[in-house]
Amino acid sequence: MIHAPTPPAIGRAVRALQQGELVAFPTETVYGLGADASNPAAVARIFAAKGRPADHPVIVHVGGVDALPQWVRSVPEGARELAAAFWPGPLTLILPRAPGVDDIVTGGQDSVGLRVPAHPVARALLEAFARAGGGGIAAPSANRFGRISPTTAAHVDADLGDAVAMILDGGASDLGIESTIVAFDAQGPMLLRPGSLGIDALARVLGRPPRGADGGAPRAPGALTAHYAPRTRTQLIAPAALPSEVRQRLGRDENPAVLSRGVARAEDFAGTWITAPADPAGYAHDLYANLRTLDAAQADEILIEAPPADPAWVAIRDRLTRAAAGSDDDRD
Repeated sequence: MIHAPTPPAIGRAVRALQQGELVAFPTETVYGLGADASNPAAVARIFAAKGRPADHPVIVHVGGVDALPQWVRSVPEGARELAAAFWPGPLTLILPRAPGVDDIVTGGQDSVGLRVPAHPVARALLEAFARAGGGGIAAPSANRFGRISPTTAAHVDADLGDAVAMILDGGASDLGIESTIVAFDAQGPMLLRPGSLGIDALARVLGRPPRGADGGAPRAPGALTAHYAPRTRTQLIAPAALPSEVRQRLGRDENPAVLSRGVARAEDFAGTWITAPADPAGYAHDLYANLRTLDAAQADEILIEAPPADPAWVAIRDRLTRAAAGSDDDRD
């Protein structure tokens, strides 16, 4: 099921996509669950495999800006500037969809999300698919809907192994959290999801930061209140309060698992305690793997030291807040 991304394996993956099957592949953000974006029946298999709501759009991965006319009917100047600056890379643009783009890709909206990934395996797959006459590859994260995103081939196999024809193994994802999503409307750029690409970087290109999402914003992947979630109940705890919160639970004979950043492990703590990297890039790289380890610990609860409030941590705080909102006690 898991294959090294050799040229023969890439060729088999292309044939699987042409036949309407699903192929999981690495990107620099997380692993994607790919289908031929021009084949509605194939894209429907993504929704079935993930348990994804039908009105939740997927992102189409393409090889470069020259592919945009197939998918979008217009590209605002700001979007062109962002694409020139950050593609290939962890940026998704939401643009007016072209005629012929199926509703299953867009969630029934008049917009479509496009990204040009930077990972060499993703690029090799897209290039081979294009040479074979294919277009874009629709690819949300390769995990059950609403749960922890995958950053290794093993994560994909554990979540969706029976649903995919192939998993291309490109190692651990470099960035570890999903792309930044920016939409454009009559008022200009709008940030729909913070991600690996920071707001300051966007502002340097656009001349101003994008505004926040409002009531008229298009639906976007990963924007639900509850998402990226462990099955184990999860709480964010202020750093100063984490030691006392752990002691309280141990005093009740509970078994918490802990993800800390600056707070040192209690000497008498015998459970699962992960000390994450102190820098945002390192923390993001390890985040989903750490959440999976904590979720597998059979703990009563996951306690996460809340990250700093400064701009460098915005995307991480977004993921952790949604993860805590979506967690529960079911372990199946």
